[in-house]
Amino acid sequence: MSLHELLLEPLGFEFMVRALITTVVAAVVCAVLSCWLVLIGWSLMGDAVSHAVLPGVVLAYLVGAPFALGAVVFGFLAVGLIGLVGNTSRVKEDAAIGIVFTTLFALGLVLISVTPSQTDLNHIIFGNLLGVDTADVIQICVLGAIALTALVLKRRDFTLYAFDPTHAHAIGLNPRLLGAALLGLLALTSVVALQVVGVILVVAMLIIPGATAYLLTDRFGHMVVIAPAFSAIAAVTGLYLSYHLDTASGGMIVLVQGAGFVLAYLFGPRHGIVAKSVAAGRRRKRLASDRA
Repeated sequence: MSLHELLLEPLGFEFMVRALITTVVAAVVCAVLSCWLVLIGWSLMGDAVSHAVLPGVVLAYLVGAPFALGAVVFGFLAVGLIGLVGNTSRVKEDAAIGIVFTTLFALGLVLISVTPSQTDLNHIIFGNLLGVDTADVIQICVLGAIALTALVLKRRDFTLYAFDPTHAHAIGLNPRLLGAALLGLLALTSVVALQVVGVILVVAMLIIPGATAYLLTDRFGHMVVIAPAFSAIAAVTGLYLSYHLDTASGGMIVLVQGAGFVLAYLFGPRHGIVAKSVAAGRRRKRLASDRA
């Protein structure tokens, strides 16, 4: 099979075209948000919120409400509970995060197991990228556009909050409100990625692109360009590989992203292991020559 056939054959199926659109939208939105999550150090919080939205999504399905509404409500509920447990007990924040998100995730699993449905709700956990219909594509594109627009319009405030919340407060911004807005966008973005990789792997799409870009550049402006570009390329590559190798699409997308991170970790121009080893070797040689 020629390269031309490898690239064009999947596009002959409508489900693959819908999957490609969904994948690129989710990859870009998750990657842009991941830049702030990585800078703030909210990787574990991203894990918590992305898992905690599960019962909200199931309850929204039961009452016929939009998935996004249930996800945002439970996203904020999870954050509130984490703050409550951490501030009113001896339990530290990391333990509070673990307790709250695992409990809410377990509640979601129980709700799925007892919910009568003609739809297999397990796709919320594992993703159902190849099964998205036109309505799902429209919903994901709308939610993705809302999240991305908010991130772009408030990018300077969010960036200042990430680097120096004290200075943000000093110039009249409300750090708590900015943090709440980011958490709301995190819950919304989790819904966008649910159809692609499911609840279990959402955190990978929310962290890996930003972490990879962080290894490749020292400038945040470059980071928010590199992360979505890398994520979109990895997502499309993973989807094509899953088609030709007959593997799980969501898992393959995350595997490709993980492989990209490993390459950046090893061969990043300034912060890669190889580059740092070469630079250290050069410094040792210069020191040796100076002593000689």
